[in-house]
This record gives sequence, C-alpha cells and structure tokens, in this order.
Amino acid sequence: MSGEEKKAVMAGFSDGRTRILVSTTVIEVGVDVPEATVMVILSAERFGLSQLHQLRGRIGRGTTPSVCYAVATGELSTTARERLAAFASTTDGFALAEKDLAIRGPGELLGLRQSGALGFCAADLARDQPLLERAQQAARAWLEGDPELASPESAPLAAMLAHLDQEVPLSGA
Repeated sequence: MSGEEKKAVMAGFSDGRTRILVSTTVIEVGVDVPEATVMVILSAERFGLSQLHQLRGRIGRGTTPSVCYAVATGELSTTARERLAAFASTTDGFALAEKDLAIRGPGELLGLRQSGALGFCAADLARDQPLLERAQQAARAWLEGDPELASPESAPLAAMLAHLDQEVPLSGA
C-alpha cells in the first residue's frame, strides 16, 4: 500500500468506518484507537516478549474490556513456549522485561549481540541485581573521587579503558 492508502485505511479504522483491520506489525507504532478491543497475533512464537507486549498495548485503551489472542502456528521450542507462557501470565511490562532478560540473556555490553550470555564469571544480571547495583554505586563513588582516573589506584582501570577504547570507541560519534 502507498503511504496515502495506509493513512486512509487507518483513518477509517480510527473513526469506525472500518471495523476489522488486518495488518503487519507496523500496527505496533502510533495506533491509538480506544474502541479497538480484540487483537489476534498470528505466529506469536516468532515475536519477542517486548514486541508482543507492544502489540497487545494497541487494544484495551477505552472503557470496554479487551482480549488478545496469541496464536502459535508452528512447532514451539522450549524458549518460545516459555516466552508465550510469560506473555499470557501478565500484562506488567516490567515483569515481562525481567522475564525476557532471564530467557534471552543480556547480550553484549560493548558489542552487537542483543541476546546471549555475557560471560561474567562472578555475576548474573537477572539473579544478582542487588549486588550489581551496589557495584555500580561503588564505581560511581570511585569516579566522583577520581574522575580523571589519575590516582595510582585507578591506573589499572585507566589502562583497561584505553585498551577497550581502541577496540570499540567509547567516546565520540
């Protein structure tokens, strides 16, 4: 469809002239039709938790109760089964984000992978969140006391950051 055709269809859906809308996931962004009360997500096993949550968020914005059907259309892997079970169990976006982190892993901090294990030897981002928050507070306090990393105690950290900056630039555009 052309841009103008899409606008016309969305306008018809928004004002009630079009009662049923079939769409790709482009529907996820920018749709606010309070009267929309039913959504069917086909091949739901192919979507991540955040996208499923975003799609479901397009309905139920008015006063009428709404329902979302997540229909799996293929063999479900253990991960897909776990993801869909989490999606069915809550509408809490924070709980789903935590579950997504537990299922997919955090990916790389300084890289391109968006899922998988970080390879930390001492901590797990989901399990050890209180410990990691304490470590973050300690790191901030250290940087407040030595923002240029000029003290002898900061020399190993400064060297590591210089090495990392050569591999993945940490500053600049």
